[in-house]
Amino acid sequence: MTSFFFYDLETSGLNPRFDRVMQFAGIRTTPNLEPVGQPVNFLVKLSGDILPSPEALLVTGITPQMTLADGISEHEFARILSEEVFTPDTVAIGFNNIRFDDEFIRHTLWRNFYDPYEWSWANGRSRWDLLDVTRLTRALRPDGINWPTVDGKAVNKLELLAKANKIKQVHAHDALSDVEALIGLTRLIRQKQPKLFNYLYNLRDKKSIAELVNLDNPKPFTYASGRFQHPDKTTAAFPISVGRKAGSTLVYDLRFDPTQIDFNSEPELTWVDLPIKELQYNRCPAVAPLGVLDKAAQQRLELPLKVIQDNLSKLLKHRDIVDKLVNIWSEKPDFPPATDVEAQLYDGFVIEADRPRIQTVRQLDTAGLADFHPDFKDDRLDQLLLRYKAREFPGSLTKSEHETWTSFVRQKYRAELPKLETKLAELSKTHPDQQFILEELRLWAESNLPADDE
Repeated sequence: MTSFFFYDLETSGLNPRFDRVMQFAGIRTTPNLEPVGQPVNFLVKLSGDILPSPEALLVTGITPQMTLADGISEHEFARILSEEVFTPDTVAIGFNNIRFDDEFIRHTLWRNFYDPYEWSWANGRSRWDLLDVTRLTRALRPDGINWPTVDGKAVNKLELLAKANKIKQVHAHDALSDVEALIGLTRLIRQKQPKLFNYLYNLRDKKSIAELVNLDNPKPFTYASGRFQHPDKTTAAFPISVGRKAGSTLVYDLRFDPTQIDFNSEPELTWVDLPIKELQYNRCPAVAPLGVLDKAAQQRLELPLKVIQDNLSKLLKHRDIVDKLVNIWSEKPDFPPATDVEAQLYDGFVIEADRPRIQTVRQLDTAGLADFHPDFKDDRLDQLLLRYKAREFPGSLTKSEHETWTSFVRQKYRAELPKLETKLAELSKTHPDQQFILEELRLWAESNLPADDE
């Protein structure tokens, strides 16, 4: 039976490759948004090699010391995610989770020898992101909901939406409180705009997206994304080419007249300047047929149907412009290859021969790991195993492994500590009322820095 699991994270920073989950919270509901069981809410122990962002700690109020005192280990966290949270037929739901929270989940599972992908698709599982659903609702069918603004501009921050609509939220940036607010917002959208809500829910899988965003029979469609310039982050888009990534399509923003693009501008035009976006089918994009763009929505978005039709006609007429756009986009630089194993998740799938060994790793305790010497075919896994042992089962390390780990931590601190000290000095002046948190982070760094002669 399908269930929803609304979840949120508080993290040590913004980079899912190197930062860590410090708090995890979630509430399971039926598809009718009725709670099932008890809420999940716990801290996750931070390992000593991690230097959190002080800004992140100031927002959440969670210190590394709190995670050690009251948290569970990261490998236990990974087990709970796989066995108790993201169970079969679960729809994982968050607010900006596709771009943020889900990435932390994947990298957590990767570091702890669990499959980083199955939790979101296998055995009836799926995911959904309410941020773009909220954006599209605001743009197309805003009636019945109070929409916050800041300095006259539309904003879709969860805490502001909760406050504007009197949705319970005890404390913003506490994971469980944010989950409660998200469920309240979901109920509100479902109640006030059920037709749009149900349409977007049923459209969230990549096969349904591919049918709407169809290069074989391209048609303009409505699309909400933070990438778009209009305050409501919604436009009319048109498919123009396959994307650079598998399962994606390059789309053109029909808000813009293609004949007005100056390809000879100085400095030279790059992909950043273009009115195009790569739509990925597996990221639950908030899209709908162009027919939902009624007159009220056209006026609200400052996007009359005539402008859409005129710009589409020009785009279709000038194939040379489309070719130029695609060529410039194709030159978009790739991220440089990751040099650290924990950032190499997307370098390739783990081969089948290594899967039994991976499963064995997560079943072993300290003694078992000390005597376990797998012949991994994937070189990444040997490095991951050493770090997993060092963080989760340090007693399993050999003398040589301990020296390798200590050297790694020392080099990491030497690279990161000067920046942290500078930032702490700055924040001490601007946040005098939060000195305790800053001092705790300073003490954390001092206590975990390996001695030079160690």
